[in-house]
Amino acid sequence: MITLHVDGAAWRAHQRRVVAATPGLVPVAKGGGYGFGLATLAAEAQALGVGTLAVGTASEVRYVRGAFAGDVVVLQPWRPDDRDAVALLGDERIVHTVSRVSDLAAVAGSGERPRVLLEVLTSMRRFGIAADTFADVAPHLASVELAGWTLHLPMPAATRGNAAEAERLARAALAVRQAPVWLSHVTSADYDRLRASLFAETRKRVGTELWLGGAAKRQVTATVLDVHPVGRGERIGYWQRAMPADGHVVVVSGGTAHGIALEAPTAAATMRQRLVSVATGSMEAVGLALSPFTVQGAKRWFVEPPHMQASMLFLPGKVLPPHVGDEVPVEVRLTTATVDRIVVE
Repeated sequence: MITLHVDGAAWRAHQRRVVAATPGLVPVAKGGGYGFGLATLAAEAQALGVGTLAVGTASEVRYVRGAFAGDVVVLQPWRPDDRDAVALLGDERIVHTVSRVSDLAAVAGSGERPRVLLEVLTSMRRFGIAADTFADVAPHLASVELAGWTLHLPMPAATRGNAAEAERLARAALAVRQAPVWLSHVTSADYDRLRASLFAETRKRVGTELWLGGAAKRQVTATVLDVHPVGRGERIGYWQRAMPADGHVVVVSGGTAHGIALEAPTAAATMRQRLVSVATGSMEAVGLALSPFTVQGAKRWFVEPPHMQASMLFLPGKVLPPHVGDEVPVEVRLTTATVDRIVVE
């Protein structure tokens, strides 16, 4: 079993501080729920007393609405071929993100008068309506309830600040129709300045900082499932690799289904960061590779690539092996991991 342990008091105190410091905050719960799961984060958002929660896709709405009583924003833009999104058009609790004028026309013609956020195309160049076509949205606004203009910005560190772009695009949008401005990936200081300068209601979507920031202790552990002595040269595993020395094979919970050793592309910018990433985060095509599991105080080598729900580790020489049922630490990225159990301590 892969278990996420979290210091509940410190975790929730951090959440309250972020909410208090961020007027208009909208928590984000999407994908794997930052390791906690969508339903857990929905319940935490409900306890925080916020009125709106954001999810990634229309299919994720079902996982949060039972635990959260407020409005739910779907961040992935609405598309006419997304059955889940189309089915939610008549739901008054749902706010749909729309990023193309043609999709706005389809939503406006649905007869449901849905609530929509119009996404503005930023230098992210992912989704959005270009500023020079803003006027094209005006004929459709009478048939929808405009919840605001939303800007998904690149990281401030990548652009040496993104507040100028945010203000320029927000002003262009507000010139077409006054509505709240929704922002993401702006610093707290820039958000405060934008709130003061735009003369419009502002909302800020926050995910990682809210759920994974702060000093709350979080640890992920894996259960030891079995231990076997092995001799040098003995071939084991699916790929029958020869063991480099006498020792033990330790079988632990956690495999590809949990996100073990599956790395997202690195954002490392310097050569040193890239070398560290290569050394610690990638699976080698041949031979042993360092695992994220710590046994007896050190990270241990994979015998072979992790299996679906378990991994095999090599424990060399006379190192004392753990007992079946013990818990050993495993280093995972919570934005890409799936855990079996959450223990709020």
